[in-house]
Amino acid sequence: MGSASVTKSQGKTGWQKIARRVRVPLGFVIAAVFLVFARTSWHTLAWSLLLVLPGLWLRGYAAGYVKKNAELTRTGPYAYTRNPLYLGSMGIAFGFAVAAGQLWLGLLLVVMFLAIYVPTILSEETFLRGAFPSFEEYAQRVPRLLPRLTAARFTDANAEGGRFSGERYLHHREYNALTGAAAIYAVLTLRMLLGH
Repeated sequence: MGSASVTKSQGKTGWQKIARRVRVPLGFVIAAVFLVFARTSWHTLAWSLLLVLPGLWLRGYAAGYVKKNAELTRTGPYAYTRNPLYLGSMGIAFGFAVAAGQLWLGLLLVVMFLAIYVPTILSEETFLRGAFPSFEEYAQRVPRLLPRLTAARFTDANAEGGRFSGERYLHHREYNALTGAAAIYAVLTLRMLLGH
């Protein structure tokens, strides 16, 4: 979405405010639960890469396009889905659920995404609707989460911010997702090698 760090609180419900505040700390709690209860095998670890790697790529690609709160990003991955960062996060999270080899961890993630990310996305859309007059047209042409097959075209698609920027990627510190995923894989691999 054109803004993943909404600063305005207008139009947010009580739960939307809470969801926005707890989503990052809750992610760390879920990661800790995952590491404690994971029953990883080499097989589940390999299969998890089919979701984690594309998720990391999508988050990194999206971070290089978005100018949070400054413009409505509609190019790059934002021409396919309004929320490529969240879609990438879901790929990473469900990939690690596969690595864990525990169905209940996957179900826990589904509940978390419904309870936390849906309200967060809706509150961000409220902000974008008020901040950017072209959001309504964008929302009609680009799906909220599951991507369309071809890029949506807009008459001003080559306007400012229309190309990937390595500076933006670094500014948003998206490399932290890659570092975190590598650390989790390292811990899981070490546990398997040590027979835990």
